[in-house]
Amino acid sequence: MAVKRDQADIWFSKAVRARDGKCVYCGKMDTLEAAHIYGRRMRSVRWSMDNCIALCHYHHRYFTEQPIEFRDWLVLEYGEGHMELLKEKARQIFKTTHAIRKEIAKHYRDEYLRKESDPDYEIVSYN
Repeated sequence: MAVKRDQADIWFSKAVRARDGKCVYCGKMDTLEAAHIYGRRMRSVRWSMDNCIALCHYHHRYFTEQPIEFRDWLVLEYGEGHMELLKEKARQIFKTTHAIRKEIAKHYRDEYLRKESDPDYEIVSYN
């Protein structure tokens, strides 16, 4: 069963892919997908830029099936400190409403459009 995606998810995904521009693992530039470190069910980090990276379709599937290898690579790439902070952030409770998700969608739509018009622009995370 497919996971339901709304406008917040769609614009967040576009922003992640625009920020990274390529698979951060292999450098491939096509078939990019937004890969969450902590799954989308963790609402406190679902729309956090520090919880998501662009991966090509192959590496997204590969790391989904190899979570220990994914974590080991993430620690090497981003550091143990980042992973610890992200773990604490993921443990927080974040309840959403339709209005909040609409606000998140607007935030990432605006960030995406800024990045599109200025490639040097650094996308700012909603949370």
